[in-house]
Amino acid sequence: MAGFAHPVSFSPDERSVLTTIARMLAQALSRTALQETERELADGLQRSMLPASKPDIPGLTVAARYVPTGGGLQVGGDWYDVIGLPSGRTALVIGDVQGHDVHAAGIMGQLRIAVRAYASEGHHPDAVLSRASRFLAGLSALDGPDGPDGRYDPRFATCLYMEVDPVAGTLDIARAGHPDPAVRLADGTMMVRPTAGGLPLGIDPDTDYPTTRVVLEPGETLLMCTDGLIETGGHDLETGWDRIRKVFERPATLTDDPGALPSHGLDSDDLEALADSLVQAVHGPPSHHTTGPLADRREDDIALLLIRREAEVCLVGPGSAPVRRTAVTVAQAEPERIAGTRQQLRDMLHDWADPDQVESAVLMLSEMVTNVLVHTDGDALLVAEVSGRHGSRRLRLDVADSSDELPHRRRPGELASSGRGLLLLELLADNWGVDPRGDGKCIWYELYEASPNEQPDPAADGSAPRA
Repeated sequence: MAGFAHPVSFSPDERSVLTTIARMLAQALSRTALQETERELADGLQRSMLPASKPDIPGLTVAARYVPTGGGLQVGGDWYDVIGLPSGRTALVIGDVQGHDVHAAGIMGQLRIAVRAYASEGHHPDAVLSRASRFLAGLSALDGPDGPDGRYDPRFATCLYMEVDPVAGTLDIARAGHPDPAVRLADGTMMVRPTAGGLPLGIDPDTDYPTTRVVLEPGETLLMCTDGLIETGGHDLETGWDRIRKVFERPATLTDDPGALPSHGLDSDDLEALADSLVQAVHGPPSHHTTGPLADRREDDIALLLIRREAEVCLVGPGSAPVRRTAVTVAQAEPERIAGTRQQLRDMLHDWADPDQVESAVLMLSEMVTNVLVHTDGDALLVAEVSGRHGSRRLRLDVADSSDELPHRRRPGELASSGRGLLLLELLADNWGVDPRGDGKCIWYELYEASPNEQPDPAADGSAPRA
């Protein structure tokens, strides 16, 4: 608005200029109002596609966050969902449709409804994702030319689908091109859980999605997230998980003393605070570090789900340390998972005093699991457990299979490619053995933590030496 202290007369040219400016300002204001309306509609659409209330799952605490990418309408293809199943269990879903535009948000809404419908019919995780992939492939075929310049613009989506049994703590997981989940153990250690998976949804309508069973122990917290939480800022999966580890493990440590006991009895408020911390710790490149709204500081959508199994049933006594435990199944048809299992053990022993012992533990694990896959017809069930105080802990690792045939010592020649498994256990383990079972056998070993220049003392852990 322009004002004058005294009457002013304008020439025809001046009136023409002022009229043109007024029209341009009116158009700008109209466009701004339209953009604000579109933003509000898009924001309302995005919110309507997320759970309206916090889920109440007996024995479990859940926290969730969604942050759209910065700029534009602030809509995208990331989503999460919590679905009650006919069996009484609960399904947790997180996914990411390709793109950050309204089209991605529209596909996400349709895909979310389809996944919810298939889950509500009682299908298993693998069947839910197989049907969802077929649905998305058909949807892309019907969309026609809707991309830039009228070109065909099919979209794919990644998804992690998890069926939770809160009583047993079992998680049946199917994965379609999505990042693996991560678990914070009861002592505060974070481990990425490798799971079997298939192609992203919508690429091949006939893709199979194998299921992986993971046990969430009391006091443990599981993180499901989209790649925006991991890779924003130029990170790859490895460096992104390293950055998340610093935040994810932080709430479980009372002091900087590695021997101090962690605080693992977090309440729901602490889980909500952890979700906020994970999101706030994500930044784009240095040039994107601003103090504006949260969404304006992101280069990709972010969705995350945190689920913690209540720890009341496994509270440790005064002066005792929580047990660090993991269980993995390596199927006969998936020998490539041995590499992921080795990495899990390294992550589990990331603060072990002697690096040479860690490498010995990984070598024995690899030998034991490989022997099961080569010499039996069944799968290998691995359970690793770390107990005791920092500096004097015990690692026990069991590998069970369904074969009744017990291993026996061999005298391999210099050029033999096998037959050294028991020799390795004899040389590297502090304690080991073979336990026959009614449905197979279990081969196990133990290592006792010691500094690199100190000899381990099995008696310090209370374990008897092998007979």
